[in-house]
Amino acid sequence: MMDLHCHVDLYPDHQEVLNDIKSSKYYVLSVTTVPSAFEGTVQLTSGIKHCKTALGLHPQLAHLRKNELPLFDKLVDRTRYIGEIGLDGSKGYADYFDDQLEVFTHILKKCEGFDNKILTIHSLNATGEVLEQLKLYPNAGTAILHWFLGTKKQVLEAVELGCFFSIGPAMLTSARGKKVISWIPQDRVLLETDGPFAKVKGKILFPSDSDAVIGYLADIWATQNTVIIDQLSLNFRCIVAVN
Repeated sequence: MMDLHCHVDLYPDHQEVLNDIKSSKYYVLSVTTVPSAFEGTVQLTSGIKHCKTALGLHPQLAHLRKNELPLFDKLVDRTRYIGEIGLDGSKGYADYFDDQLEVFTHILKKCEGFDNKILTIHSLNATGEVLEQLKLYPNAGTAILHWFLGTKKQVLEAVELGCFFSIGPAMLTSARGKKVISWIPQDRVLLETDGPFAKVKGKILFPSDSDAVIGYLADIWATQNTVIIDQLSLNFRCIVAVN
């Protein structure tokens, strides 16, 4: 299986998460929050073929690290994966929304120069604005909306734009998260953990914990775990096979 949104470099114990990735053999996308973290994260996971490093600039850091955009441009051809990127309208970050837009649009424009980028996107309290930018830059790549909490209408809008959705165990702990999951088409679902930030019952999530979602999906889709695994595998193959 997979964990398509995991901050491997930010776990308190790197060896613990690396051991989990190796033993689970899950395909893991190790996202970064600033371009200057990319090289070190590549080194951290070197030798693990099923762990890929994404190049990102997190919206919550946009106002502090937008000076790293030239470094982003220098590194962008080093990886197919871009993230964590996006917009955040939450209290404490909405004041820097112009900086976030500057960074997000710069990255989307840059990605339009390629034909196979896969983007993992943050949209907390800024779902409409994220979708609007994806409409403006339709050739930026395949978007995976991470921990998406939009409306049903926004889910349908994102599907029309070709987006996928990565869901993790922490989404199952809220009624809102479960409601959103129920709206997502089966052929657009992928798995994530958002570890080490996401926790369940106070426990940091590791890539292998993404398994918890499989049983939940089997219940709401009224099918067997094996069918869910086959569907998730097909969805993943669909995004990596593009171009």
